[in-house]
Amino acid sequence: MRRARTLGIVAALLLSTLLGACTQPLEQDTGASTLEIGATGEPAGLDMITVSGAGTPFVLLYNVYETLVKLDGDGNIRPLLASEWTTSQDNTVYTFTLDHGARFASGTDVTAAAVVASFERSRSDEATDQIRAKWAVVDAIEAIGDDTVEVTLTQASNRWLYEMTGPAGIVADPTGDADLNTSPAGSGPYEFVSWDEGASIELRANDGYWGTPARFDEVTFRYYADPNAMNTAMLAGQLDIISNLTTPQAIEQFADESRFKVYEGTTDGEVVLGFNHRTEALQDLKVGQAINHAIDRQALVDAVWGGKGTLIGSMVPPTDPWYEDLSDTYPYDPDEARRLLAEAGYADGLTLRLRVPNLPYGPPSGRFVAAQLEEVGITVELDELEFPARWLELVFTNHDYDMTVVAHVEPRDLDAFANPDYYWGYDNPRFQRLIAEADAGTWEEQVTKLQEAARILAEDAAADWLFLLPNIVVTTTDISGIQANQISLSFDLTTIAARS
Repeated sequence: MRRARTLGIVAALLLSTLLGACTQPLEQDTGASTLEIGATGEPAGLDMITVSGAGTPFVLLYNVYETLVKLDGDGNIRPLLASEWTTSQDNTVYTFTLDHGARFASGTDVTAAAVVASFERSRSDEATDQIRAKWAVVDAIEAIGDDTVEVTLTQASNRWLYEMTGPAGIVADPTGDADLNTSPAGSGPYEFVSWDEGASIELRANDGYWGTPARFDEVTFRYYADPNAMNTAMLAGQLDIISNLTTPQAIEQFADESRFKVYEGTTDGEVVLGFNHRTEALQDLKVGQAINHAIDRQALVDAVWGGKGTLIGSMVPPTDPWYEDLSDTYPYDPDEARRLLAEAGYADGLTLRLRVPNLPYGPPSGRFVAAQLEEVGITVELDELEFPARWLELVFTNHDYDMTVVAHVEPRDLDAFANPDYYWGYDNPRFQRLIAEADAGTWEEQVTKLQEAARILAEDAAADWLFLLPNIVVTTTDISGIQANQISLSFDLTTIAARS
């Protein structure tokens, strides 16, 4: 798949996609290689330290920004900017040795001082609450010479090193004076070129990359508000990859094995019917239990997501070591839902606001949930919000909602429920204690205590876990190296290649 496109050709192809045209992409034999990726969930900004949401790391993590250690396709922690690391006997001091060849795209070396500067920024007031929380266990960060970084924790933490494989652990180039929210600057195999908001993000190969060179000269992530338009673009030959098929009902469109390859795996994306525990009615356990009993989640998956997706009963996907199948904690039982609502004092009905993002799963899930809750006496006022800006403002930041539906795709995010200030407002001291004890304990204690914590969430009806998003990637037959499971926040380009 060797192709080159002038800017005029790219613009023409984008226009033809918007118009629903079915022309084939033009090719010129210039020796340049490009990769066109269809995506949804555009970033709210480009600085993943100061901007919330999964859209930013999806494009930039491991591609433009690198971390000391990296999560591979099997969920294992591997060296990246750090060639090796050691821990003290009590697991409170981590010593990282930087790879001597590592350098930023600007040509400057990745030094211990640069790492410390990035880490200190990530735990400063400049960072989001989510990023800063991942550094809460850290006492001190120190550069020892040019190539050694020492991080001292206040206590042993099973989770901290894992968090360093994600956005909290990125290392930015400290030599530039550009705003990282508009001009990302890292050490990865690709450099940021431009962001046409609402349309695309363009990357190009970092010619001076210190590791294995990028396999494509240019990579463009193209964003589609309408997933059917993305499918049309793929069928028309205007895309090389659909990064995640958000209309699983359309999977048969790509059945031609001479043109397409379909990968089906799993994700960490729990689609959660989240409750605002600050809402008076939702502070009553029986109301949460009633909502859980009122929704036929398998029927929802069949209707909304083409039958693709795994039923789960808590904030743990099957790929986590502490997973237990809790999907039957509250089986579909409308009569039981009505009984619980009556006991809670809502025999004459209850009205709740459901605010969903305008992402592919949001409105259809919202309509399904509203219809099922109406059958048991809950009137739902459904509101569709533009994502990310409007949803982040009203739901995430202002907590102006009663229920919402959103996919939480952060890996191992069970502990999100341990923060009572988070947008759910869930506050259970026993759950919080288990999360803390699991982090500080042995590996075996971590597994046991996180299993117990997950059961508490399920029994508390802290939310209704509708389903786990599948990972369905569609490529042309020219593409290889796709990871079937999406278990990090990165759409990792370093594994992807074009077959010659």
